[in-house]
Amino acid sequence: MSISRREFLSVLAAAGATGFPLLREAGAAEVEQLYNPPVSGNVHMLHMTDSHAHLQPVYFREPSVNIGIGDMLGHLPHLVGADYLKRMGFKPNTRDSYAFTYLDFERAAKQYGRMGGYAHIATLVKRLKASRPGALLLDGGDAWQGTALSLWTQGQDMVEAQLQLGVDVMTAHWEFTYGEARVKEVLAKDFKGRIDFVAQNVKTADFGDPVFPYYTMKQMNGVQVAVIGQAFPYTPIANPAYMMPDWTFGIDTHHMQKVVKEVRAKGAQLVVVISHNGMDVDRKMASLVEGIDCIFGGHTHDAEAVAVEVRRPSGGMTLVTNAGSHGKFLGVMDFDVRGGKMVGYKYRLLPVFSDLLPADADMQALIKRVRAPYESKLDEVLGHSEGVLYRRGNFNGTWDQLILDAMLAVRGGDLAFSPGFRWGGSLLPGEPITREALMTQLAITYPYCTLTEMTGKTIKAVMEDVCDNLFNPDPYYQQGGDMVRVGALTYACAPNEKMGNRIQDMRLHGKPIDPNKTYKVAGWAPVQPVAAKAANPPIWEVVEEYLKHNPSVKPLKPNQPRLIGVQGNPGLAL
Repeated sequence: MSISRREFLSVLAAAGATGFPLLREAGAAEVEQLYNPPVSGNVHMLHMTDSHAHLQPVYFREPSVNIGIGDMLGHLPHLVGADYLKRMGFKPNTRDSYAFTYLDFERAAKQYGRMGGYAHIATLVKRLKASRPGALLLDGGDAWQGTALSLWTQGQDMVEAQLQLGVDVMTAHWEFTYGEARVKEVLAKDFKGRIDFVAQNVKTADFGDPVFPYYTMKQMNGVQVAVIGQAFPYTPIANPAYMMPDWTFGIDTHHMQKVVKEVRAKGAQLVVVISHNGMDVDRKMASLVEGIDCIFGGHTHDAEAVAVEVRRPSGGMTLVTNAGSHGKFLGVMDFDVRGGKMVGYKYRLLPVFSDLLPADADMQALIKRVRAPYESKLDEVLGHSEGVLYRRGNFNGTWDQLILDAMLAVRGGDLAFSPGFRWGGSLLPGEPITREALMTQLAITYPYCTLTEMTGKTIKAVMEDVCDNLFNPDPYYQQGGDMVRVGALTYACAPNEKMGNRIQDMRLHGKPIDPNKTYKVAGWAPVQPVAAKAANPPIWEVVEEYLKHNPSVKPLKPNQPRLIGVQGNPGLAL
């Protein structure tokens, strides 16, 4: 079902008349201008990515630390706060500032409200598809993981939501952590060709055969279009390899070039990639592979209001976009394809303000149905927060700090490590910490909380390895995630140094770490199999136990490293 412009305005008017908080900060004309982007060109694509199973509207604080080094210094996505606003021409204290930056987050969140939510996204998708007949909706992956509901249903809630939303093509990352059998089951029983699941870089470990189709071909307004999939290349490294033992991954630039040539030979006039590489990796791939018109990117959760133009070796241009995360944004790309090639484009990244878009009735009914069996468990209040709880950023966030404090208090140990995950909603001061809110930080299929003995030398090696994944000057060696979050241990970090020299001045309670001494380290989300699972409880049990004794969480100060050599970096606003 699609809705016309007239019907859309009628829905807006009706929502306002019934007291829906639609016009709180915007008039109907402003809403119409925001969500009625002019149509141009003849090939249209909508793009969302990294929703992390957030069916409901969410608060999500954008990062204040997204450091770029080497050739990435000063380039998107490595601009935050005021530097980002200046580059985009956005004004402070506006909806754009709230949606795209961390600036004045608490006040702005109270003023402009939650963002995203599949019922609100559905209204917008129907609106845009009505004005752009034949438009394709691309999902960049990380859709089935990130909440308690998705964990408890093995992603079935999100599978049904994707089908209801009308997703046409997707690729994946965290989806694979449900295991090979579950992914195959969804494709066979649910998608059944209704959603094309594509990945040119996932092959069988024995003979290198395709696991999924490399691409799908579509016709739109007489134009032959190819959509190639690029799954997260480091899935078996960033996540447990035993969950997908029969498949291999990788960036595979050489094979991507072969696939592009193949689809061009089959008559593709427009070639796009739906990618889960991360934006820096996408930019490098765009500079190496001939014949890609646009990469619709995900993984790093970067919300970029413009399409970045990247020059190829031949002098041609490839566009690279990234559509944020958690359902906050929907990308709209209008291509002008003439004479068998792209000759122009218009791109907009639309913030999804939940208060400005009435909930789609069909999607809202689906959400209500899938939540119903779990509602009371999700809504149970475990505590309250007196400060903002957030995660996103290169280093520690307040949600991460709460998890670290809980591990040290409940599991013990000299220090604690928490993974540099980017997903999870934010909470405002005074909001309850429900089980649902807590699980947006913890809902994974390998949640075990461990206590491991490590020498000081090993601790440094672990931290150096993760830091290199984040700050290696070659994007192809950036293997996903932000820096491991550290509890009790203080340290300095020099992002511009080489591996082995980035982690400095490591101290525990003020005393230098002894490389030869053994320390007990609490951690969670081990990528290696855990044998004694009874002795390694799931992380949510650990944090819930902590909240029983500390139900009122005071404003937290994240344990941030002392940074060296990055003063003035536009990706840093600590």
